[in-house]
Amino acid sequence: MAVPALARAPETTAVPALQVEGVTLSYAVDGRTVTAVEDVSLDIRRGERLVLLGPSGCGKSSLLKSIGGFLPPAAGRVLLDGRPVSRPGPDRMMVLQDFEQLLPWLTVRRNLVAALSWAKRTRRGEAEAIAEDMLQRVGLARVADQYPSTLSGGMKQRVAIARALALRPEVLLMDEPFAALDAMTRRRMQEELLALCEDTGVTTIFVTHAIDEAIVIGSRIVVMTAHPGRIRAVIDLPGGRGPDRGDPAFAALEAQIGGLIADQIGRTETADG
Repeated sequence: MAVPALARAPETTAVPALQVEGVTLSYAVDGRTVTAVEDVSLDIRRGERLVLLGPSGCGKSSLLKSIGGFLPPAAGRVLLDGRPVSRPGPDRMMVLQDFEQLLPWLTVRRNLVAALSWAKRTRRGEAEAIAEDMLQRVGLARVADQYPSTLSGGMKQRVAIARALALRPEVLLMDEPFAALDAMTRRRMQEELLALCEDTGVTTIFVTHAIDEAIVIGSRIVVMTAHPGRIRAVIDLPGGRGPDRGDPAFAALEAQIGGLIADQIGRTETADG
């Protein structure tokens, strides 16, 4: 069976793929309300790679969960193609930090086929062709018949990304997916993800607290304040890509962003003290 072409998102246009409008997110903790994110508004353009960057506890993962439909806003709303987001759906696929995202009783190939069958009602033959194509794209066709327990952490994350992209989501949501990897594997995964995003054109929202990772992956970086999370700055990278790691501009941008984050942490510590 011929492999169906992997859908490429439309080129970036003035019409946003996703809108975050005045979103505030709150939790109940010990009988009191704690605000994680306060009055955040963003337009995410089609095909861009938006990185949410900030210190631990700034609410970036909470904001990602709200975009995914897992956490309803206390105020504001999230719109996908102009429609309010009210629940999770295969149009917004999420990849998490945890290596154990795959079904351990299914082979690598069957993990992809099962997701296509359950979420998209894809016929078996077509699902297997899509699975094979995606595993080729992430360089893991050779382990298609192995079980997740035989894979390294980096390989498991590549399978999780392949499974998410196999469903042809409108938005790919990634919550620090490489944080638990060793430094060399993490760098390789960053480059592989960048190539996949550029190849497929999928709109991507990526959460990290690592400044260098944000520069490598993002076409736009949103720097959030310390708790509660608000938007501190938005940095558009020229040409939709950051400078190469060895370029002096990379170090300069890293220092600039680091200063923004350190300033916010310092203000929070002063207020708490």
